[in-house]
Amino acid sequence: MLELSEAGRFVSMVAAVLVLAYLFARVEVEIEGEAGWAANLPTWRIEEHPLLDLFMGGRALTGYHLWMFAFIGLVFHFPLFFIGRWSPELEARVLASIMLFWIVEDYLWFIVNPAFGWRRFKKEHVPWHKHWAFGAPVDYWVFGAVSMLLLWYGA
Repeated sequence: MLELSEAGRFVSMVAAVLVLAYLFARVEVEIEGEAGWAANLPTWRIEEHPLLDLFMGGRALTGYHLWMFAFIGLVFHFPLFFIGRWSPELEARVLASIMLFWIVEDYLWFIVNPAFGWRRFKKEHVPWHKHWAFGAPVDYWVFGAVSMLLLWYGA
């Protein structure tokens, strides 16, 4: 049996999250094309609701995203079901991984999307990200900070 050190487990977890984010970004580009945030998909949308600012960064909630978020949440929790263990520390690692996944996946969607690329990763080209700071959506900064705190707690 291969046993990794704590540092090795951390590096392999982050590497796995990055690979998953890349693969899922590629899938989403195939699904959405140049129309981000499911703009042209045949799905229901809730555009206006007070909770959208709090939970969705002001973006619409779509059926596509609701089911996608649920799927990814379950995928990241699957190892806990597989090993038959749960703890607050393991849950913190899972939640941190999900947050890191969504930050990286969202950014990579722009990078690998032929309609965007990193040069068009700007507020004026991305109307579905409503709040920006320091050249990136505020969600990236908030989820990044919370993810780091959860990883620290889960270590």
